[in-house]
Amino acid sequence: MTTTAIELDHLSKDYGTRRGLADLSLQVRSGEVFGYLGPNGAGKSTTIRLLLDLIRPTSGTARVLGLDPRGDAVRLHRRIGYLAGDFVVDGRQKAGECLTFLAGLRGGVPAHRIAALAERLELDLDARIKSLSKGNRQKVGLVQAFMHQPELLILDEPTSGLDPLVQQTFLDMVTQARADGQTVFMSSHIMSEVEAVADRVAIIRQGRLVTTDTVADLRARSFLHVQITFAAPVPAAEFTGLPGVTDLAVDGTTLTCHIDGSPDPVIKAAAQHTVTALRADTQDLEELFHTYYTGQADQPRNGSAA
Repeated sequence: MTTTAIELDHLSKDYGTRRGLADLSLQVRSGEVFGYLGPNGAGKSTTIRLLLDLIRPTSGTARVLGLDPRGDAVRLHRRIGYLAGDFVVDGRQKAGECLTFLAGLRGGVPAHRIAALAERLELDLDARIKSLSKGNRQKVGLVQAFMHQPELLILDEPTSGLDPLVQQTFLDMVTQARADGQTVFMSSHIMSEVEAVADRVAIIRQGRLVTTDTVADLRARSFLHVQITFAAPVPAAEFTGLPGVTDLAVDGTTLTCHIDGSPDPVIKAAAQHTVTALRADTQDLEELFHTYYTGQADQPRNGSAA
C-alpha cells in the first residue's frame, strides 16, 4: 500500500464558460479519513469524478493508490468503493438482488457480509428499490460501497437522506474502516458530519482550495463569543481596540464581542467594573466553516500537506 492514497497536482477542469476546478493540489494519506467540504457547486463532485476517470481534467494530474486514474482505471476501480452523490440503480430489482449482482461484478462478496451491513443499516433486502425512500436507497449505495472492504472509499455526500440514527451508524462504519486500515475520502457540505471522524479536512469554494487542516487546528482558530453583563452601563471606548476584540457592541449594561486569542485583556478591563454575569462560547465549527466558504476567512492556503 502506498503512503499517499490520493495525490492531486494543479488539477483543473473547465466546463466551457465556467470552471469546475481550479489548480487543485492536495494529498490524502493512506489510512486516514479525509473530509472534503464545501457548499453545493463548489467542485466536490467534479474532483471525485476526476479521481475515478468519469471525466477528464483540463490540466494537471491525479494519482490514486499510486495509479493513473485513466491508464489504470480497471485495476484501480477494483480497489475502490464508490458512492455517487446521485446513486441510481434499476428500481425493478429487490435491494438484495441488486447488491448480489453488483457483488458478482466485483468477483463475489460473501452473502453474510452483505446481510451484516444491511442489518446494521436497517435495510430491507427484500424490498424493491423503486419502493424505497431516498434514505433507504442511500443505504443500498452505502452497502455496495463498503461490502468488498476496499482499500479506498470515495463517498460523495454519503449521508444524504439518512435519518440521524442511521447517520451515526454510518459514522461508526467509517471509524471501523479506518481502524481496518482503509482510507476514506468523504465529501460533504456539513462540517458537523465529518467533525467526529475526520483526521483532516479540506475546504473548497468556487473550485479552489481554501484550506487544509486537522479538525483540532481548525477549532484552535475559532474565536470566542463573549457576553458580559455589568451592574451599570460601561463606556465602549474602554474595550474598543483591545487585542483580538472584534464586533464590539454595548447595549445598556450588556457588552458583546468576539475575541480571537486570549480573553485576558477583556477580563482585566471588565474587572474595573462590577460584573453580574459573563458568558463565553467557542465558535461553532459549522460557523467557522461558513466563514471559509463565504470568503470571509484569512488568506487562503493551498494545503498539499504531507
